[in-house]
Amino acid sequence: MPLSYPTGTVEEHLACRQSVAMFDVSHLGTVRVTGPDAFAVLQESFTNDLSKIGPGRAQYTHLLDEKDGSVLDDLIVWWVSSDSYDVMPNASNTLPVLEALWAGTAQEGRQNTQVSDVTAERAVIAVQGPKTRELLEKCFPGAAGTKRMRVSQLSWNGLECTVAGTGYTGEDGVEIAVPAGEAERIWSELLAGGAVPAGLGARDTLRLEAGLPLHGHELGPGITPLQVGLGWVVGWDKSCFRGRSALAAERDRGVSRHLLGLVSESRQPLRQGAGVIYSGSDVGAVTSGSFSPMLERGIGLALVHPSIQPGEQVEVQMRNRLIGAEVVKPPFIKMPARGESS
Repeated sequence: MPLSYPTGTVEEHLACRQSVAMFDVSHLGTVRVTGPDAFAVLQESFTNDLSKIGPGRAQYTHLLDEKDGSVLDDLIVWWVSSDSYDVMPNASNTLPVLEALWAGTAQEGRQNTQVSDVTAERAVIAVQGPKTRELLEKCFPGAAGTKRMRVSQLSWNGLECTVAGTGYTGEDGVEIAVPAGEAERIWSELLAGGAVPAGLGARDTLRLEAGLPLHGHELGPGITPLQVGLGWVVGWDKSCFRGRSALAAERDRGVSRHLLGLVSESRQPLRQGAGVIYSGSDVGAVTSGSFSPMLERGIGLALVHPSIQPGEQVEVQMRNRLIGAEVVKPPFIKMPARGESS
């Protein structure tokens, strides 16, 4: 996926917000877990509780560091069929996810559970935007009916595909996994139907406007789910999962910082690492920042002291100058409902 196509990042961003865009996200990983004990392995490896969903559903979850409860990776689990799951990690974190799952299968009696990296075997195309369903009705009618956080196994012109109602833009849409060698066929069909190709630049500005965390920025070493407001990803009712003890200790003592949004009073993009100043005191730092094409302002996510709350005015240290900003609760713009569809 390039940084942008000839249309440019802002135009690609607006296409996703107003119509439909598509992203080649084949760089993401796919780890397939199959067998009679696959459910137990996943339950013990990741934070969220799979017993809340079932086959044909998807779930967002975290892999934690056992020592401090920080997020080694955030990922989506596609529960494809009764004993088959596709785990979708961030590309650079595929190996740690594999190692965690292999450790789970090493327990006595779990030799029939298989964990394999199938990333190279498939391509994944994300189709996102308010007119996604309209486009898919013309190009791939079966996929048009795949609701949010649902997973379907479908055929398109003889190709076996897995389609999930997931994405990383805040908009309605689906992600389509197809055999790698055939991806160009369906990409060309979507392009002819009116989807605008979008690159990495738009993917980042879209997820930032939607207030979605990015590993290496809002998630990563030293950053726990509780610090970034993702406590709902933690299945506390489960008896065990990696990092549970460390995370429970933080829950009991309270977090030392939390994640909020910043809207600049100017168009200048806020930048990662910039200090956040309140009443002359350093209270945190920007974790991600950019220009918002929808707000036409600089925006950013920041980890700040728990005393800082939405509605307050702060300053952001940008090199040799201070830029005023309002503290807000993400997302930065009104988004479609994110709940699971029935």
